[in-house]
Amino acid sequence: MKIIRHIGSLAFVLGLFTAVFAGIPWYMIVKDDPVVPWWLRIAVFCLLGGILVVLLTVALEQKKSKTSGEGPLPTEPDRTLLLLNSATLPGREIREILGLVQGHTVFAIWLGKDLSAIVRLILGGELTEYTEMMGRAREIATNRMIANAAEMGADAIINIRYMTTSVVGSAAELLAYGTAVKLSK
Repeated sequence: MKIIRHIGSLAFVLGLFTAVFAGIPWYMIVKDDPVVPWWLRIAVFCLLGGILVVLLTVALEQKKSKTSGEGPLPTEPDRTLLLLNSATLPGREIREILGLVQGHTVFAIWLGKDLSAIVRLILGGELTEYTEMMGRAREIATNRMIANAAEMGADAIINIRYMTTSVVGSAAELLAYGTAVKLSK
């Protein structure tokens, strides 16, 4: 499915560049001639067909991950781990530092919610669509960080921090990281 999506992306890019960088200059030169050349027709079909292929493959992948129950989202993490955003634990002693643990995700909302958020941006108020998106991303990144620490046999994660980066459009990367430690009994 991934290969088909890449082929669709390539067709889209080739069609777009041909239509823009060759089709527009051609049209400016011969705009009185109503006959569209074959290469421009193919470029437009590649552009539109590429978009369609990418949309279909992404929709099929999402449907497949929802129906199979397996997806990139982790299950409920081990909640016995202690999570702190400080370097010390009151009343407990750190016996061993296991190292850096992290979890990250790149999240986006679908175009419908994005348009709704743009209307809210104009009218004012909380952008609930993005609030929900970032909350879900934070939960996934935290769960992945906890899973990473559990694999190391940690009792706690200290100095937990979150970092967000805009990737493209309304997509954002959220990174959760901290130090996995073992505690004395």
